[in-house]
Amino acid sequence: MADEVSGRLEAGIRRAGAAGRRAAAPAPSPAPDGSRRHLLTAAAAAGLGLLTACGGTSSRADDAAPKAPPPGGSSPSSSAGSGSPSRSGAATAPHSARPSKRRRPELPRGGRTLFPHYRLVGFCGLPGAAALGRLGTGDPEKRAAEAEKVAHSYAAGREPLPVLELLATVANASAGPDGTYRSRTAPATIRRFHRLARDRRALLLLNIQPGRASVLDEVKALRDWLVHPDVGIALDPEWEMGSGQVPGDTYGHTDGHELTKVARYLSGLVRAHDLPEKPLVFHQVATSVVGDQSALRPQPGVALIKSADGIGSPGLKRGTWGRLVKDLPDGLHTGFKLFYEEDAKGSRLMTPKEVLALRPQPEYVMYE
Repeated sequence: MADEVSGRLEAGIRRAGAAGRRAAAPAPSPAPDGSRRHLLTAAAAAGLGLLTACGGTSSRADDAAPKAPPPGGSSPSSSAGSGSPSRSGAATAPHSARPSKRRRPELPRGGRTLFPHYRLVGFCGLPGAAALGRLGTGDPEKRAAEAEKVAHSYAAGREPLPVLELLATVANASAGPDGTYRSRTAPATIRRFHRLARDRRALLLLNIQPGRASVLDEVKALRDWLVHPDVGIALDPEWEMGSGQVPGDTYGHTDGHELTKVARYLSGLVRAHDLPEKPLVFHQVATSVVGDQSALRPQPGVALIKSADGIGSPGLKRGTWGRLVKDLPDGLHTGFKLFYEEDAKGSRLMTPKEVLALRPQPEYVMYE
């Protein structure tokens, strides 16, 4: 089991120490990385100025999701005010005898399907909670520029597509007023990162750590963002708690049936709004976190990506990878997660060349 979680416990203690966080007491029945999990929930709580209390939303107009393009409307790269140049470069005459045909929404860098043309590479995180990932440290503009540079090191015959993976639902160690053990990131913060993603012609992935809340309910709460062609979903099922479970005490769990329900919902949005293919990532640290994987069913317009989580040396990470990609269902793409600090403690960070040597080759590479 220690190999399976790739040294998360020891790494978590070091990371939280650097962030000035400590667990109040040992968990009664912790997962092998229980200390790290307690400390990360504490780090998330430190960023509550960016979170609404247990999922409440602001009434300020600026906090609302940007208006989605109509079905068959223009792509983000040609949207007014996006900060990106139009891909078409053509102007429509104001008094044309016939109405111009609407351009179907496209991915940030063109086209309507992700694979095999693109390789996704990016950072995850939450502003104000540095322990939760690279995206939450320093200036977001600089992080986005850095993600672009890193993405190009993974091209290997594909076009790199940068990704900003923002934590939109964060698991908490306390129940909160509604007993869900989760908080939702403020709409203003999501809006800020959506604008940044558009300016950089990148994808925005909204990461969900549901606590005891329903995963599908959390996805549906993000609908106003998901109707855009440059926004997808990433799930963290290790933070999906059952009745009586508390984030930080044990691993959570999902299964192929639940993942299919989420994929089916996203597929419905893609169909209703004529959207390009939408990514659905699920991060997996151990085989026990995702059950009945054979029940996972691909859905039209949704790219399912299984991302191998886990901290450790290159050897440990390869071992975790081998276990998690064994007997992959048809239609499931693969991803790989690296940790700038923890992976390098007592060892070293894997290089892009080493990551690309994994088989099957990862199509999404994420740095935390």
